[in-house]
This record gives sequence, structure tokens and C-alpha cells, in this order.
Amino acid sequence: MINKELKKRILSSSILIPVSFFFIFQGSITFIFFLSIIFLVMSFEWFKMTKKKELIRILGLFFLFFSFYSAIYLRQYIGLNFFLFLIIVCIFTDIGGYLFGKILKGPKLTKISPNKTYSGVVGSFFISLITGFTYIKYLGQKSKILLNNDPEFVVLLILLISLISQIGDLIISYFKRQAKLKDTGKILPGHGGFLDRLDGIIFVIPVTYLTIIPILMIKLDLIKQ
Repeated sequence: MINKELKKRILSSSILIPVSFFFIFQGSITFIFFLSIIFLVMSFEWFKMTKKKELIRILGLFFLFFSFYSAIYLRQYIGLNFFLFLIIVCIFTDIGGYLFGKILKGPKLTKISPNKTYSGVVGSFFISLITGFTYIKYLGQKSKILLNNDPEFVVLLILLISLISQIGDLIISYFKRQAKLKDTGKILPGHGGFLDRLDGIIFVIPVTYLTIIPILMIKLDLIKQ
């Protein structure tokens, strides 16, 4: 039997994911408009979560702004295929962690996020690897960055993206715990707020912009896809 909370999670995901992908595919002004709305909502959630912590609040808002700037750059200048690759690996990192953690259970990973388990971490890596390679094989053929790399490098790339996503999840969980909050908001039934849903992605995007893309560009001798 699927519990009530999981039903809400599935329903909201079935709406959020197609809508998000629609705006990602549109690109340009439409995509920027969509990101702007998410940025405002997430900024509000962060603002509420960091009461009495002015410095952390300001630094967090700057980080969110840089994350969204990085998203616009990656989508517009590095290309749709690579941007989708990042998003899909993050999504399935979360799905893998959730499913393996619920089914296999096992020892808890950390007190910061009581629901996180070691089996969930393994599931995150495992599912993200399968999904990442499947995407590259069938949908990522137009991306030189993805296509022109050896399998070992791609494995490391996917694992790194998945790891950063999981670290981002734990960082947001830490601040939620500090604020004594279960969720950052209630806008997404079954998930909480946008920060709950996109915690991994908002860390993966700027790290990719600052480190992964320059390394890939040097490795492939590319200036622009």
C-alpha cells in the first residue's frame, strides 16, 4: 500500500517535473522567468529559515543568486543536453536514495538528517550511474562534453555530481534542524518547499560552473559546445 505522504509526493512530482522540463526546453527569456519565480520563493524560504542569523542569511541569498546565474549560463551557453544531464542525475540521486532507504533501511547516516541511511547513499550512486549512462547513450548524443569522454571519466563525473547533490541535501537539512523545521515550506505537497526539493541541484549547478565545466573544457579543448 502506498501511504498518503508518498501519494502526495508522486502527485506533486508528476506536475513539477513536466512543468520544469517544459521551461528548461524553452530556454531564453521563458527559462529565466521560470528561474526567477523559483529564486524568489527559495529566497523567502531561506529568509524564514535563518532568523537571527543575519550573516548566514545574506551569504545564503548571495549563494542562491549565484546558483541561478550559473543555471542560466549552463543552459544558455553550455547547452540543453548537458544541463538536462545534470538535472536528471540529481533527480535520480534523490529517487535512488529515497527508494533504497525506504526498502533496505539499515544504519542511519547522520543525526543531521535522521531519515538518511547508508543504503540510501548506495542507492543514490547506483541509480544515478544507471540513469546517467542511459541518458548519454540515448539522449545525450548532441553534447560533445558528454559524448567525447571515456567511460571511466563519465563514471567519475556522475559519481561526483551525485555526491555534491547529496552533500547539498545534508547542508539544507542542517539548517532546517537548526531552525527546528521539518520542511522549508509547504508549496509542494509531499516534498515541502522548493529548497527541500531542489537542495541538491542548487549546489551541483554552481560547483559545475566553477570547476567541472573548466576541467571539461580543458580536457576536450572546447570553448563552446
